[in-house]
Amino acid sequence: MASSFRRTKFGAAVVSAFVGGLVVASGFDLTRFGYAQDAAPPTAREVRTLNEQSNAFVSIAEHVTPAVVSIQTARDPRAAAPRARGRSGTPPGLEDFFNQFDPRRQEPVEGSGSGFIVSKDGHILTNNHVVADADRVTVTLTDHRVFKARVIGRDPSTDVAVIKIDGSNLPTVSFGDDTGVRIGEWVLAIGNPLGLDFTVTAGIVSAKGRGGRELSGLLRDRYAITDFIQTDAAINPGNSGGPLVNTRGEVIGINSAIASPTGYYSGYGFAIPVTLAREVMDDIIRYGRVRRAVLGISIDDIQPEDAAVAGLGTIEGVKVQSYSPTDDSPAKQAGIQPGDIIVEVDGKPVDRVSTLQRIVRTHEPGETIEVDVMRYGSRKSYKVKLMEAPSDQMIARGESPEEDDTAGVATDKLGIAVEPVSADFARESRLSEPRGLRVTDVEAAGPAHNKLLENDVILEVLYPNRRPVRTAADLQRALNQMKTGDVISLNVYAPQQQSTRVVNVRVGG
Repeated sequence: MASSFRRTKFGAAVVSAFVGGLVVASGFDLTRFGYAQDAAPPTAREVRTLNEQSNAFVSIAEHVTPAVVSIQTARDPRAAAPRARGRSGTPPGLEDFFNQFDPRRQEPVEGSGSGFIVSKDGHILTNNHVVADADRVTVTLTDHRVFKARVIGRDPSTDVAVIKIDGSNLPTVSFGDDTGVRIGEWVLAIGNPLGLDFTVTAGIVSAKGRGGRELSGLLRDRYAITDFIQTDAAINPGNSGGPLVNTRGEVIGINSAIASPTGYYSGYGFAIPVTLAREVMDDIIRYGRVRRAVLGISIDDIQPEDAAVAGLGTIEGVKVQSYSPTDDSPAKQAGIQPGDIIVEVDGKPVDRVSTLQRIVRTHEPGETIEVDVMRYGSRKSYKVKLMEAPSDQMIARGESPEEDDTAGVATDKLGIAVEPVSADFARESRLSEPRGLRVTDVEAAGPAHNKLLENDVILEVLYPNRRPVRTAADLQRALNQMKTGDVISLNVYAPQQQSTRVVNVRVGG
């Protein structure tokens, strides 16, 4: 009995010690009473919130999907006119064998994509690359109705196209305002990826105003709009032309491209802003073509060196690289020069290329706008009468000829080697005449690394003192006037693109 009492007393002591230990530990915040509550199931309110969000996505999908279409295209094989039998050089008796390889007998090239209905009588918005070069276009609705479609018009620069089916009282989408979209907002992408018809994926707006250097592979010509909405909603081949939709069920963009090493979804999709797409659509329907106002210049987002040489306190603005390839550039006529940094248009600040493009595209060709620029520390203002963007990209030409027979030299302050432009190189590069200095080598860790490329042609020094570069000595004289850390501004011709650009390089020791 006494032994049993001792065991009971000992057990009580152990329990008391354990409880006391918890009290002491909780006093030092080593553990907490009720710690198991951290893994408790969500409250009824939390469940209700999640359910409401889920129901919102369901409602958006049910509301928008009926107006989304699947697009199938076919392009007939391109071949020469058929020859008379027996006169094609085919060995007698083997015509049937060789005819199976005749391109005239190949199957049509087929493609697919997405689009969405914007009018009850059957106008549909999609991507240019979905219907480009198609001989036949077929549209399928969610209710399985199939229509033959005709291409009303398309614009390669914005990758927007309008097609039309014959119908009445068709389901349509509602347009939103992409200018008010914020990074982090939920969006849905609807389309027909990888043959999976009418698929809905969700994600957020990852970024806005994507373009320029970031998406150089997506840009089609010098007048291409660089103002994509980036999203992580899953987009794959077949999604092209489908809508990107906000949480109010409004279309804010046309899904157009993905950035991926494999060609499939990697988390980076890009959509054309719907405000731009609507402007293109309206022009196509009204005029049969896109009437886009432009300044007549090649532009790029600025870098720290550009801001430094312009005398800017912040790295914001748009650098003028060159004029349009024709002599009627409105910017050139107004007095704007390559190397200028555009900081304001119509009283609105310009921080990047996409901002400038948004402002300019609100105007019609022929209208006059005020453009403020920074030019090597001085602010200047110009009145520019906008021109209509040419329909075809033209080749930039070189300027006045200058012969140079100086031997190749190295310019240590830039970390490059140069040599005179030969007549053969000028002809291959489509320069009007041999002129300037050809870059033959760029040091991997030098000041000009990632600024100048081999075969670039330095045509002139723009800053600190504007002068043409006729010989290596001309360039060296300009560099001799500069201290380590100063920024030199160069006008450079790129043979591969056959256009000029402004390159600002911080001079090394």
